[in-house]
Amino acid sequence: MKFRWFKRSGIFFIPISIIGLIIALTGLACAVYLFLDIDSRSHSASDTLIKFVFNLIIIGAVYSLIGYLTSRRNK
Repeated sequence: MKFRWFKRSGIFFIPISIIGLIIALTGLACAVYLFLDIDSRSHSASDTLIKFVFNLIIIGAVYSLIGYLTSRRNK
């Protein structure tokens, strides 16, 4: 793989290209949209947080996988 979209900094992946920035902003927008959607249908704060945290873990896992696959150096 000759493209590098992210740079690894500890356990985080920092976008270093336009495509990486678009992926990061898309993940953030998806998380905000899901939070607002879940919050509009839930009856308490605990309902909102329980359902949102599960979705946030999935978004974070996908982002980390993309960051891991596109930040490795060629040998």
